[in-house]
Amino acid sequence: MGSGLLLDTCAVIWMSRHETMTKKAMDAINYAEQDGRKVLVSPVTAWEMGMLLSRRRIAETRAAKEWYWVFLDAAKFEEAPVTADIFMASCELPHLSHKDPIDRILIATAREHDLTIITRDQAILAYGAAGHVRVLAC
Repeated sequence: MGSGLLLDTCAVIWMSRHETMTKKAMDAINYAEQDGRKVLVSPVTAWEMGMLLSRRRIAETRAAKEWYWVFLDAAKFEEAPVTADIFMASCELPHLSHKDPIDRILIATAREHDLTIITRDQAILAYGAAGHVRVLAC
């Protein structure tokens, strides 16, 4: 399953709200540390959470900054390093017609750091099924 896991924004939101995820995804997350793998969250997820709150597309009692950092701290997850190289790689992903820049950055991050993306995003799952990135449906 690679060197670690990268949570898509949807996975972070569902986990922070204790919503149902697949057993396979939860097992991967719960056993990652004992298997010597990290669970990472991209800083672009913090931006996406902020945008969802500011546009009132999601309700939350805390500000995005607090929501994000409390979640990472409580779960003992780390931020994924996102570099200029990853941003540039997100523009050159092979055989990807997906236009969402955040998803492209997540994919490029996973490819750069040998991570499996945990997501429900159908475009990311299809890209994984085509063999371009490792994915796990949540």
